[in-house]
Amino acid sequence: MITPAYCQTMARYNAWQNNGLRAMIAEIDRDELYRDRGAFFGSIMGTLNHLLWGDAIWISRFDGAEGPDPSIKDSVEFTPTPAVWAADRFRMDARITLWAQSVSAIDLVGDMTWFSGAIGRDVSKPIGLCVMQLFNHQTHHRGQIHAMLTAMGLRPNDTDLPFMPEDM
Repeated sequence: MITPAYCQTMARYNAWQNNGLRAMIAEIDRDELYRDRGAFFGSIMGTLNHLLWGDAIWISRFDGAEGPDPSIKDSVEFTPTPAVWAADRFRMDARITLWAQSVSAIDLVGDMTWFSGAIGRDVSKPIGLCVMQLFNHQTHHRGQIHAMLTAMGLRPNDTDLPFMPEDM
């Protein structure tokens, strides 16, 4: 279904996109970041926090390290400030990249079972599908953030995979 090369490419893409967001977020007024914009997770910060929380949940399932509480309801407050978010985001991107660099084809075969806080029960799905979920979830919510930033009159970085810098 997927390969280690896919994981590495998507980890690079994730880091590239988040590098651009970290630079933008640092320049935006705090009130603007926390203003409810009608998105599923409310604000830009709420969505950024939910995305970081989701990455922490999924990567903990893949690398075996400790992850956050699986309750989605508090995900919008995962970090207390934009500066803490930026530092945690940087570390999370490194963690995802390290995992992707070490994953082998055999690691992507078989099923994974975990407790889903979103539906309140154990779930078993193919590992490859779960890895795709990690990267698809990132792209989905970054798209929402991109739309909110664009609506503010800002211009986020390009999001097209073919234009990702080779040195990412």
